[in-house]
Amino acid sequence: MRNGDFFDDSTEPVPPHSSNPGGQGYRGSQDKLVLGSFQDEQQRNRNRKPYQNPLQSPQPAHQGQADRFAPPTPPSRLSQARQQSQGRQPWQQQPSPQGARSPYSPPPPTQQYQYVPGGQPASPRNSRSRRRSRRRPGCMIGCLTVLVLLCVVGAIFASVAQKVLAFGSAISTQPPLTSQTNYMNTADRVNLLVMGYGGGTHPGADLTDSMMVMSVLGTNDHTTLVSVPRDLWVQIPEGSGNYGKINSVYEYSSNNGKDPVAGGNAAAAKVSLVTGLDVRYWLTINFTGFKEFIDSIGGIDVYVPDSFNACYPANDDPSVNASWIKVQFNKGMQHMNGATAIEYARAREPLEVCGKGTSENLAELTDFARSARQQIIIKAAMSKLKQVSTWPRLYAALDALQKTVYTNMSLADLARFALVMNLNTAHHIGLSNQNVLVDSSVDGQYVLLPANGNWQAIKDYVSKNLYN
Repeated sequence: MRNGDFFDDSTEPVPPHSSNPGGQGYRGSQDKLVLGSFQDEQQRNRNRKPYQNPLQSPQPAHQGQADRFAPPTPPSRLSQARQQSQGRQPWQQQPSPQGARSPYSPPPPTQQYQYVPGGQPASPRNSRSRRRSRRRPGCMIGCLTVLVLLCVVGAIFASVAQKVLAFGSAISTQPPLTSQTNYMNTADRVNLLVMGYGGGTHPGADLTDSMMVMSVLGTNDHTTLVSVPRDLWVQIPEGSGNYGKINSVYEYSSNNGKDPVAGGNAAAAKVSLVTGLDVRYWLTINFTGFKEFIDSIGGIDVYVPDSFNACYPANDDPSVNASWIKVQFNKGMQHMNGATAIEYARAREPLEVCGKGTSENLAELTDFARSARQQIIIKAAMSKLKQVSTWPRLYAALDALQKTVYTNMSLADLARFALVMNLNTAHHIGLSNQNVLVDSSVDGQYVLLPANGNWQAIKDYVSKNLYN
């Protein structure tokens, strides 16, 4: 608004009151000293940016304008009345437009700038950005390192996975990742017949001198081990009228190991008839390969519950070496390699047979005691496999185990079965002449028959003693 020759501009400092004693006010005073012209002041106003604070003007202040930066004088009564009519108190500052600053407000805090040789000063924000930029190569190198490590680990994992899948295909009649047990997620029992035979090409190499049913409840890991004596006299094949020891069922049905699937199925069916258990799955263990497997995992630690000694063949094939050796096992913890573990599991001939003295514990040389020792060996081997220190050896152990076992259970089911099975709390059922069997003889050979010819009594005994 224009008032006489003065612009009423809120951005202009208010000149001090005149010292005119006549009290006419500063607008009409004629005795005020003015340096420069009104046109000069207008020109300076045009050159200044809107709301520019004179205190921050890059140009030096004019010598005659020093009074412009003096504190403002109190407004006149007329000015006070006009401020009150506009709803403002006297001396209350007029709000500035957004982003504008009053000409008398203090300047903003001084920011620190970093000197950049050969360039413009950089703000702290730009400095941080440049520091981040300098870190990017290191971050990229770190990312590339992690990526390379992931590729290496992935390659190793892929190689191991390929090895494991190939192993699963070689030892089983089923594809490795399939399941016939619903991965043990069932309330039904899963029964696995484990049969151990000597292996090789000599006569009797495929006789399953060790036969044990592992019965597991997947819902609570309750495990029962049922030992079936090798000398139990049964009909082979079923309904033929021909009889033999149950350890020859696999040999006969597999045609001396040429058809392991037929042999395994026949043995599982026969054990089902004897025990009353639904035995659908079977696994064979070649003792020769099992010896190599134990060596591949660094041996096993076995607790021998009772001391004994026995004669043991120097070679499974008497045509190679028909001599005998003496084996001695003392009560207590022992570390066994593969050869010693197999001798402990299979020894059953008294020292009198080979003329090497007198046996100290004939009770350990029965088929029943031998079945118990075989369970001890299997338990020790499985415990060793679960130890973290054994894991680096597993890759090599697969090669030995591939020549040792064969089964109709898939690798996935077999792994799940081993994880669920709990040998520490397992119940042991040994069919013997101390419960439901009796000693007998057929054509001069020692055999076992059901007491009173009652085969149902065997089934009832097993069912009563299962770990439910």
